[in-house]
Amino acid sequence: MAVGFVLIGTEPKHERDVYQRLLQIEEIVELYPLFGEYDLIAKVDAKDYDTIGEVVVAKIRSVPGVKTTKTLTKMSL
Repeated sequence: MAVGFVLIGTEPKHERDVYQRLLQIEEIVELYPLFGEYDLIAKVDAKDYDTIGEVVVAKIRSVPGVKTTKTLTKMSL
């Protein structure tokens, strides 16, 4: 199991719409609003790090209103 934390920047005034759409992505297990450089943080659970990358590129970045992402990963020992 791999875990990623995705910092998400949205277009101005699109935070709520993006939030609602991201809740529909099954790999996102937690989602919280932020204040500052990024607008949201999503916790992504996936089978491996490649799948986290696929979720970010194919699912999160394709949501209308998503402007930027930055992914941090946690390694399980």
